[in-house]
Amino acid sequence: MKKSDFLPASPKINVSTGETIKMLRELKCWTQEELAKKSGINAKNISMLENDKIEIGKKRAESLAQAFGIHPAIIMFPEYEAEYMKKVA
Repeated sequence: MKKSDFLPASPKINVSTGETIKMLRELKCWTQEELAKKSGINAKNISMLENDKIEIGKKRAESLAQAFGIHPAIIMFPEYEAEYMKKVA
């Protein structure tokens, strides 16, 4: 495949990774504590992630994605994966 074989990605929404985590959590009707138990990330870090106070990182993205039952790219690149967020609820 050549570079010209790919279509450029275009943003669908403008939200941060933290906002995405919070939206996904709320779609599941989970508290931060419930997400912490399901993901293995402590509730304080969930809060900090949701408020964009710390970077997500690959391991956290994978843990959260597994808890939500989605691909990590949906969390790490929410502006490109907006339509998949609807499937979480």
